[in-house]
Amino acid sequence: MAAAVALESAGFEVDLFEAHNRLGGRAGSLPLPERDHWIDRGQHILLGCCRNLLDFYRRLGVEHRIRFHDEIVFVEPGGRRSVLRAVNQSALGRATAFLRLRFLSLKDKLGIVRALAAVRRDYRQPDLLDAMSMADWLRQRRQTARANQRFWRPLIVSALNEEPERVSALHGVQVLWLALLASPDGVRLGVPAVPLVELYAENHWRRFPKLALHTGTRVERVQIEQERVIGIEADGVIHRADAYVLAVPVKAAQSLVPQLGLESLESSPITGIYLAFDRPVLDLPQAALLDRTIQWAFSKGRGEAVQIVVSASRSLLPVSREEIVCQTVRELAEFFPAAAKARLEEAHVIKEANATFTPRPGLASRRPPATTRFPNLFLAGDWTRTGWPATMEGAVRSGYLAAEAATAALGNPRKFLIPDPSP
Repeated sequence: MAAAVALESAGFEVDLFEAHNRLGGRAGSLPLPERDHWIDRGQHILLGCCRNLLDFYRRLGVEHRIRFHDEIVFVEPGGRRSVLRAVNQSALGRATAFLRLRFLSLKDKLGIVRALAAVRRDYRQPDLLDAMSMADWLRQRRQTARANQRFWRPLIVSALNEEPERVSALHGVQVLWLALLASPDGVRLGVPAVPLVELYAENHWRRFPKLALHTGTRVERVQIEQERVIGIEADGVIHRADAYVLAVPVKAAQSLVPQLGLESLESSPITGIYLAFDRPVLDLPQAALLDRTIQWAFSKGRGEAVQIVVSASRSLLPVSREEIVCQTVRELAEFFPAAAKARLEEAHVIKEANATFTPRPGLASRRPPATTRFPNLFLAGDWTRTGWPATMEGAVRSGYLAAEAATAALGNPRKFLIPDPSP
């Protein structure tokens, strides 16, 4: 979507082929026909530092559908709350805001502030960071066991959908720099105020007169002759163009163009649990939940419906839906006692086994760029070399980079990517 919008803005005629009937892919919604309602495949959020994603939403005309929160509330089992407010402060002020978190000891907090003080310097050494795990980096910064369990692990797992031991310190430190230190609003938490299907609904695309949508149309074959793409086949029809952007998951890209020799990536799952009760149970718009399997809770409606997120949820993959629902309701009641008294009226469990790729140490330089060996074929996808982990921001960055490469190849080079602030 980002590549298509960018190329259309540069004056090109663009055809966008989408295999599903609705746009969004993993960042999409599922219908509940019996209730005439949609639920998202998972709760997707963004931060204020997601500059390209916000730019894409502005282009699409839906930026007003994102509701931003200036506070993150951490809740412990038993209900005690701590509030992190780190907006419109200096870098020092944002760092010392952690000193007010009640679920950490003074020693934990001082260690966190000390680690944050090293971020700017360390982020200038990307090769060194990419050679180690985030857990290694935290060990070098002498973080306490409680800080690792109650602060660092929730932060990294939520941002990267993976355990600190399995992710490159490059992306872990990147999260700290961009979200907490680089700008006053980097940590603002943006939550779509409507189902994702409404963000990408076809009526928003009318503002792009040179862009044609082909939903429910699967690309089945990429035709290549003499080291160039000469067409694609979709639903038995051949379509030809001057340039082609392949914006599909890596396995699909391997299948369509095996000559690219793309590397398979390890993936990490996310489990989303949607619960609807007979009365409000959540009195916060969103909350980070500590020390339990469930990690985040987001209020839907007036708090009677709750979207739960469990990132890096390998332990839940073999667990039945019924067991997951019972465990989730039980744990939710430890944080919000009203859930214990409410009647559960509806529950849905959505397991995304291959939600994101794992940004292992050493992977950054091996991710493919937007350009390929074929001069008129370009790659987009959060798995390409975007400079970001697997996020909606990373996906948009990949689309903009593919559009930049395509415009350059077509003799009309344009820039679309908004760069991150440098340390």
